Formats: sequence, C-alpha cells, structure tokens
Amino acid sequence: MVERLKKQPALGALIRLVETWPRLSAWIVLSVGCIVLLVYEARDVGLTAGNWIALIVATVLVAGLCIWIVSWEDEDESETSDQPST
Repeated sequence: MVERLKKQPALGALIRLVETWPRLSAWIVLSVGCIVLLVYEARDVGLTAGNWIALIVATVLVAGLCIWIVSWEDEDESETSDQPST
C-alpha cells in the first residue's frame, strides 16, 4: 500500500520526506500539534504579539528537544545491535 501511495505526486513526496528525515518530520508534526493546542488554550488570555512569538518559539524549541531526547533511545538500540553477542 505504501508503494502505491509513493506513486502519487503529493503523498509520494511527503512519504519520501518522512523516510529521509524522520526526526525532522517528527519535530515538525509535534511542533504544529503543540502550537495548535497553545493557540486554542491561550486564545482568550490577551497576549501581545511579542508574547505569542515568544511562546511559539519556545514551543518549537521544546518540541525539538523532546524529539532529540526520544532519539537517544534509538541510538542506544542501534549501538547494542551492532556489537556481537558473547
């Protein structure tokens, strides 16, 4: 099924992007989701433009940090699988 989706122009490009840069793709998806939640929850607070920019930048950075921390586990698994078992 994935091969069939890859043949479509828009979806194929998106699938290749996710396969090529999985961490960057995860960062983008997590950032967008967190920003949507932030805007929804803080819409009636009365923040200034500067406050919104600072919150959105902080949200994107925290999402990137989360993806980076989660990726540590991937690196640990690949290191242990490369070593021969004794």
